[in-house]
Amino acid sequence: MSTISEKHITTKSPKIQSLWEVALSEGFPIALWQIPKTCEKQLIIDLSGRASRLKVDLEEMPAGFVMSPFQGESFLIKSDLHYHFDTDNQQINDTTIGQEVFEKQYLPKFEETTEKVKTNDIHPDFTASEKNFGRYNEMLFAEMVANAINSIENGEVQKVVLSRTKNITLPNTFEVIEAFKKLCVAYPNAFVSLVYLPEYQCFWLGATPETLVSMDKDGKFRTMSLAGTQPAMDENGKNLLAGEIRWSHKEIEEQAFVSRYIIECFKKIRLREYYESGPKTVQAGNLMHLRTDYMVDAQALDFPQLGTVMIELLHPTSAVCGMPKAPALRIIAEQELHDREFYSGFLGPVNMQEESHLFVNLRTMKIVGKEATLYAGCGITEYSNPVKEWYETEIKIQTLMNVIL
Repeated sequence: MSTISEKHITTKSPKIQSLWEVALSEGFPIALWQIPKTCEKQLIIDLSGRASRLKVDLEEMPAGFVMSPFQGESFLIKSDLHYHFDTDNQQINDTTIGQEVFEKQYLPKFEETTEKVKTNDIHPDFTASEKNFGRYNEMLFAEMVANAINSIENGEVQKVVLSRTKNITLPNTFEVIEAFKKLCVAYPNAFVSLVYLPEYQCFWLGATPETLVSMDKDGKFRTMSLAGTQPAMDENGKNLLAGEIRWSHKEIEEQAFVSRYIIECFKKIRLREYYESGPKTVQAGNLMHLRTDYMVDAQALDFPQLGTVMIELLHPTSAVCGMPKAPALRIIAEQELHDREFYSGFLGPVNMQEESHLFVNLRTMKIVGKEATLYAGCGITEYSNPVKEWYETEIKIQTLMNVIL
């Protein structure tokens, strides 16, 4: 059995690594992330030993990091300790008294015992549900898609998003912090995160391109509709430019559903003063998508609650669920063989430095011991082709696998 020092400790980012391992060994919730288009990494630790379960209210909740499942209560990792690191993984914020006390109490003890503590003592190899392992193949997924198309043709829904999983055994050389850093380099325009909740005894690692709700310190609210998927390379492996992508009617319609869904949410709260930009072709890793951006000046409208109101209206969006929402959720529950858990939920920092940035949890993987479960989904419309939808989920799963393995 490998020790922590053999499997996890690295000299490339000793402070991040040490804080991470201490949090795991002491059972503290911890989150590490990088905001899109920045080089700064942030890390927080919740010293209570358990993330709070609550409804997301940006005006009332303390600073921290939210993890919300596809369906169910959200979790908040409170920011008892907050660290900033630059592109070289060096700490750049001043050390607080609380951080000094924490490091004096835990880091020396951790350094003395790293050679003695086994990996299993930190995150045991809990057996995942049999439902999650080895149940998906192309034929089975094609049947799911065909059933969804039948529901669309019967008028039950206009669109439904189906997902699947892929399970892999991680190599002995895998280091979760190194994987996080690789994702930061490979996907600078994505929200990259690594989260540990003690009650679940697993890691969630991902790089998502989709903003659910963002509120900056100037009161600007932002969201986006992101849908439609194509490879960013042609069949010969040549990188494609955004202007070279040609979108099919199916993909244009799929993205339009998400845009209409957002506008319908605005109409529900009688919001007319919004800015819309797009759709435009954007690249996210090895994929191209159609994206439309929306911005509202909540400060000018004297609507500070807009972020909280829109979270409740938007989630789960039609980009991860379908339209109408209720029948789409029913079809997902009937057809999918796995529990989505935090996949297609949302996550991100709230009330940190007067800003909140929440993202849809796409391009993500759950790590339990040496096993990793990767998730991917696709939007099904009446024009869907089961073979093409399977291929779309495959290339989405490769987004993470190409970097970390």
